[in-house]
Amino acid sequence: MLFTQSSKVARSIIRAGLTCACFAFTVPTSGRAADPEAAATPASTDADPYLWLEDVGGAKPLDWVKARNAVTAKELEGSPEFAPLRDRLLAILDSKERIPGISKEGDYFYNFWRDAGHVRGLWRRTSLAEYRKAAPAWETVLDLDALSAAEKENWVWKGAGFCYPARDRALLELSRGGGDAVVIREFDVATKQFVSGGFVVPEAKTDVTWRDRDHVYVATNFGPGSLTNSGYARIIKEWTRGTPLADAKVVFEGRVADVGVGAWVYEDKVNGREFIRRSMTFYTSETELRQGDAWVKLDVPADAGVGAFQDQILVTLRSDWTVGGRTFPIGALLAMSWDRFLRGDRDFEMLFTPGPRTALAGSAATKHALIVNELDNVRNRLYVLQPTAKGWTRTPLATPEIGSVSVSGIDREESDDFFLQVDGFLTPSTLFLGTVGSDRREVLKQLPAFFNADGLEVAQLEAVSKDGTHVPYFQVSRKGLKLDGANPTLLYGYGGFRVSQTPSYTAGVGAAWLERGGVYVLANIRGGGEFGPKWHGAALKANRQRAYDDFIAIAEDLAARKVTSPAHLGIMGGSNGGLLMGVMLTERPDLFGAVVCQVPLLDMRRYHKLLAGNSWMGEYGDPDKPEEWAYISKYSPYQNMVAGKKYPRVLFTTSTRDDRVHPGHARKMAAKMIEQGHDILYYENVEGGHGGAANNAQRAYMSTLAFTFLWNQLK
Repeated sequence: MLFTQSSKVARSIIRAGLTCACFAFTVPTSGRAADPEAAATPASTDADPYLWLEDVGGAKPLDWVKARNAVTAKELEGSPEFAPLRDRLLAILDSKERIPGISKEGDYFYNFWRDAGHVRGLWRRTSLAEYRKAAPAWETVLDLDALSAAEKENWVWKGAGFCYPARDRALLELSRGGGDAVVIREFDVATKQFVSGGFVVPEAKTDVTWRDRDHVYVATNFGPGSLTNSGYARIIKEWTRGTPLADAKVVFEGRVADVGVGAWVYEDKVNGREFIRRSMTFYTSETELRQGDAWVKLDVPADAGVGAFQDQILVTLRSDWTVGGRTFPIGALLAMSWDRFLRGDRDFEMLFTPGPRTALAGSAATKHALIVNELDNVRNRLYVLQPTAKGWTRTPLATPEIGSVSVSGIDREESDDFFLQVDGFLTPSTLFLGTVGSDRREVLKQLPAFFNADGLEVAQLEAVSKDGTHVPYFQVSRKGLKLDGANPTLLYGYGGFRVSQTPSYTAGVGAAWLERGGVYVLANIRGGGEFGPKWHGAALKANRQRAYDDFIAIAEDLAARKVTSPAHLGIMGGSNGGLLMGVMLTERPDLFGAVVCQVPLLDMRRYHKLLAGNSWMGEYGDPDKPEEWAYISKYSPYQNMVAGKKYPRVLFTTSTRDDRVHPGHARKMAAKMIEQGHDILYYENVEGGHGGAANNAQRAYMSTLAFTFLWNQLK
């Protein structure tokens, strides 16, 4: 999103729960290590017999993990369809026919690529003319497999930030095993070598941003007292090339109680600006603009997003804002010139006006335009906005009826060209090259069909939740589906952190589930961003149960329509979606025949004390406050799991290297259920971070575990 700060800390905070339905893996934020010997807190007065499992790398917990992994592997790998499915999913992930995602940096288009011959991956580049070819010639910039072997490190690629405007240097982010903590190393893309004596930041959850070629803003672990309670940096320094990091000048200090801080730079030769963002909570922040050697706090609502486009400030609202004699609605996108804003004017122009079923999904910048992406009843719609002397013009861009559309400007300083990617549940992705002001669309790449979609159809339906709210969901199934309640059905959900679940080409689901006759259902429950900030806010904190009621309503609707029945209905979700799975398991075990619970939050009594959990109290509440624990305790799965009750069979999966959502959640829940006599499976990947896997082979394996388990339980 153009109007969201580009700070890596800000981005990691925002994505605290993003989910990838395609291969059933998740992606949310970071934090401090748990203390397995910690004394009881006000919200943890009962003894927890499984606290020892929070010791991530302890010998005893890892022995327990190995034992549980062996049980799960023996059962699921023993299924006759396991190996063929794993091989097929791996072939999809490794396929050279995948669309290489590219971004323009200087004269080149860069891509990071993994396949069977490059397990850790290649960072490579090409020209647009070459990219147009069926088999482009790629120039390798960095071979991560070779680097890992040479340095005897398990490097996992996390990204690169280029130095503006030359784009000849980049700060690479490399993770050991896939966690959020990274090592920062300066790299010369011309010589393809790490810069001797260049910028290097030791392993930490670091935010680093170029100011210019010889200066960077860095927020990292500077030692005792430099982190927030959420495990993020609270201090930003300006670091000069050739000087020790310890001598870098402090430019900003947040508070220990904050979530984190970070700097970001709007790169523009004419309108370039530098910002600091202090996140007080997950959903509130302060933004400061650098003017000379001073920093000026911007007068916008604490829950608003701030960004820039050319000479304009952009403000996205998460609550109504009355200013300048006018009330702007929640969910709106506002713009005005920086000069007038800094003088005190507030006569914003509203670039996006939300409606009851429409929400802002994002935007992209070209040289002369903003392309706004909105969700209209969970369907993407694109509009081109262009500033003129008389205000902004608005022109629609054609989009499909059902499907997902993403758009990105290619080089906002040079052209009005943009990439447009379109796909749907049954429609392989197509990447187009377009230009603002032209109806011409050039097909650059098209994904082949990775599964047989013949005879399948997509429907959008609604269920009525407990409080009367109409909740949409998508159903993918055979045409003329026999409504006898016996169809194996997978219901996927998330419902949190403003994350929208939209149609996309889910190759893993197609190959592993739809081809075999299964029904796939994607839920759009409250807590997500499908209908804007109100839809998200409706399920915050004390109202969390609404998200769970919505999911229950969809499950009941599927049964009422005789699409399926509890014995044939399985559910899957990860991270915050893993919490959803845990709540469904404990609240309505009668509705489901199987549960896949991935990298989950489950112990909501201690979640805020584990890794990045403290940063999510804006979403769930504070268990240390009795009035907030009163509502959290009603749904916290770990506390509500009881002996003697019949539960559907569940598969828990997590990662030892997940330094965002602590693996102790899944470990403790599994151990408790086993002791209570419940039949469960558990698998913990040794690396992979919050995504659950560090390479394609691990991803294919973990996904095959999930789909094999579900099919065996529900067929």
